[in-house]
Amino acid sequence: MNEVAGRIILGVDPGTASTGFGVISVQGNRLRAVEYGVVETPAGMPLEKRLEIIFAGVADVLRKHRPDATAVESLFFNTNVRSALAVGHARGVTLLACSQAGCQVFEYTPLQVKQAVVGYGKAGKEQVMEMVRALLALSEVPRPDHAADALGVAICHANSSALHERVKRSQASALARRTTG
Repeated sequence: MNEVAGRIILGVDPGTASTGFGVISVQGNRLRAVEYGVVETPAGMPLEKRLEIIFAGVADVLRKHRPDATAVESLFFNTNVRSALAVGHARGVTLLACSQAGCQVFEYTPLQVKQAVVGYGKAGKEQVMEMVRALLALSEVPRPDHAADALGVAICHANSSALHERVKRSQASALARRTTG
């Protein structure tokens, strides 16, 4: 059972060598970092063993914090197909761990994360990391980078889900007015 009041969101920045995770608590407008870090796998280890480590690590975080939702950075495909495939494998085992834990998954592009955290979709990595620090009232920028990125994905979901809830309430209210009026 969560000892932290409010909504709990797990953010994940998948990667085969290092999968970042960030757990935040959301209470009204207040965001707080609960835990963050990375699940690392040794270089040279067979892919299936690396994926097993990632799956177990994400499953542990899910069991420990029982998040209300998991936000995962969506696959960004550029010219490096090999890198995209590796990230895709890490995303797959992350999604499986979430499914087995019964945790709903939401996906966000890097552009959406930057817009939600910094307010500018083409913000640099350092800008995003500094805003993550500021929004979570941390004394220093979270390290390693993948953990900071995961916290950014969680913040993106916190901001996006709050907006979606307001829109749903507004639509429900408008529908109620039309049916009673």
